[in-house]
Amino acid sequence: MRLTVAVFALFVSCIGAFAPSSSASRRRSMVPPIRLSGSVALKVATIESSTTGAFSPSSSDQIMTGAMGDLTGIAFSGLKGKALSWRDEDFPKSIDVKKTIPAECFEPDTTTSMAYLAFSLAATAACTAVGVGMLSLCSPSNPFTWPLWAAYAAVTGTAATGLWVVAHECGHGAFSKNKRLQDVVGYTLHSLLLVPYFSWQRSHAVHHQYTNNLELGETHVPEQIPEENGGSSDLRKSMLDKFGTENGLKAFGALQGFLHLIVGWPAYLLWGATGGGARGMTNHFFPDPLTEPDIPSKELFPGDWKQKVVMSDIGIAAVVGGLVAWTFCNGLPQMMALYGGPYLVVNVWLVLYTWLQHTDVDVPHFSMDKHSFMKGAFHTIDRPYDKLDPWGIIDFLHHKIGTTHVAHHFDSRIPHYKAQMATDAIRQNFPELYLYDPTPVPEALWRICRGCTAVEQRDNRWIWNNEGLEEKLQKQ
Repeated sequence: MRLTVAVFALFVSCIGAFAPSSSASRRRSMVPPIRLSGSVALKVATIESSTTGAFSPSSSDQIMTGAMGDLTGIAFSGLKGKALSWRDEDFPKSIDVKKTIPAECFEPDTTTSMAYLAFSLAATAACTAVGVGMLSLCSPSNPFTWPLWAAYAAVTGTAATGLWVVAHECGHGAFSKNKRLQDVVGYTLHSLLLVPYFSWQRSHAVHHQYTNNLELGETHVPEQIPEENGGSSDLRKSMLDKFGTENGLKAFGALQGFLHLIVGWPAYLLWGATGGGARGMTNHFFPDPLTEPDIPSKELFPGDWKQKVVMSDIGIAAVVGGLVAWTFCNGLPQMMALYGGPYLVVNVWLVLYTWLQHTDVDVPHFSMDKHSFMKGAFHTIDRPYDKLDPWGIIDFLHHKIGTTHVAHHFDSRIPHYKAQMATDAIRQNFPELYLYDPTPVPEALWRICRGCTAVEQRDNRWIWNNEGLEEKLQKQ
């Protein structure tokens, strides 16, 4: 019962505490660069390992920035500006990082992967069985039962997210060396969750290649502060002017949270919301760009991927057809209670992970000529998802995808059950580059929701300018 309450409370907090970079504004105009000078010094403290195996900086750790030139308007997360301290020459080569990770981390084991799949299937099936039993006791067509069905959706969707993670691993080639088995599992699971398997496999690989790239990034690419009025930064300002700083900031955060959590995922699939502008407007169910790409050679679905998009559509069409038949036979309330509600919760978790692992008020983005794969990988953030409940059950159900995400972005072929070992190696060998924010996840969500609106260029970075709001964003 405590787990049910904890999961439901987190779900409710997410609805009002998650911010995208204006999903309605996919195309951004460039702003003139602001040239800054100054060097950056970094003091690295020792990071201790918690008893659960995840990393938690001790209370005495003070990771600090040095003279970065201009820190005006920069709020600080639990990272304390660490990512703003790095120089290009600080990043190692991929081969040097790989040498520090045990070779066994790169070898998937089919039996182990199938065991985790079976566990996630069993957990989801058990929750669903409870839901089916609830139908005779509390009809979902009765509005007075909706709080119970919301709790059911929170728990079942949380369990089903484990299946999403397994399918995601299939798309990366980390499930099995048997490619046919891997694709069958991934295609089936993702189709059941209305994710076009091959289409998303391609776009997600692009996201990995261009993490925090302002032009070529594929998800959660921030808009740039425009020269003229418009965009989310001006929307926030107008809300602050109308409702006052405190209430306006809350209202803006709540609005952005709703748009991103509820609308953001389907908007990304349908028209590429929050993707970089270089590829034009995209649709994961249609192989060609909807608008002319700025860089035609960077088309999202080139060559053979166009046929794979169509193959993905077949699976989605089959599931949608089943849902329509279900609704026709048993009514919309039942379908939404048993499938629609948990589906929305899965989407919430998906957005939480993908957004928080690469974004915070003091984590920058980069222009095309200043970006590299290793720079993007090391701008990934591990967070304390193991602290979401007293027993770390949610983190376990989700196969630790949020607590070991840095290693995943270095090499996505590492299976989740070996990612902690790889994380330990990266943290021990590159402590000055490893990002872990101890901020509790709901607090981090709320900070990002209010503070990550639009970016401006300073020197070789694009940073979030929150001038005048720094203290409020840092105060939880």
